[in-house]
Amino acid sequence: MLINIIPPSRFKSIPWKNGKGTTTELAINEGGTLTDFDWRLSIASVAEDGDFSDFSGYLRNLILISGQGIELSHTLAGQTNIDNLNRLLTVSTFDGASQTRGRLLDGGITDFNLMTKTGKYQVDVRTYLEPGQVDVQACDLCFVYALQGEIILTRQDTGLKQEVAENHVLQITPLEQQLTLSGQQLIVIRLTNKT
Repeated sequence: MLINIIPPSRFKSIPWKNGKGTTTELAINEGGTLTDFDWRLSIASVAEDGDFSDFSGYLRNLILISGQGIELSHTLAGQTNIDNLNRLLTVSTFDGASQTRGRLLDGGITDFNLMTKTGKYQVDVRTYLEPGQVDVQACDLCFVYALQGEIILTRQDTGLKQEVAENHVLQITPLEQQLTLSGQQLIVIRLTNKT
C-alpha cells in the first residue's frame, strides 16, 4: 500500500476545454493530459450559467463544495435528466458526452470533479458531511479530500495513525484492506479496475 499526500502547492491551474474558465487540477494519472487520461481530480468555480465542456468517453462525478447550488441538465440521445445540487456535498454522476448545462440557483458555486475513462473503473463516490469515522473498503485506487479540518487515517493492520491537512488530497494505491478515516466534510473515492 502506497500513501501519497498531494499538497495544494502541487495543484495546477488549467483552462477549461471550452475556454470559459479555469480548473484547479488536483491530480491526474501519470502521463495523463487534458484530452487523454484514465482519471482526473479537479476543482472549478462556476460564476455564470452556461454549457459544460464535452468530455465524451468519460464518466463524470461532480460534487457541490461551496455556494447555494446549481441545477444541471444533461441531454444525451434525446433524453434529458436534471440534477439539483442544492446542498453541500451533493453529487451528480453523468456521461461526459452529455450536453450538460448549468443554471446557478443563487450566485456562484465551487465544485469538485472526478472524471474517469468510460469502462475502465468501477467508481464509488461517497460524501460525509458530519464529523465521524468512515470505514473504507479495498480498491485499486482511493482518494480522500476534506473540505474542513484534517483527515486522520488509521491502519487496521498496525494501528498507526497518520494526519492529512485540510485541502490536501490523500491518495492510496492499492488499498488492500479496510482503513478507518476520521474527519468532516469528506469526499471518499474508490476506483476498482474493470480489466
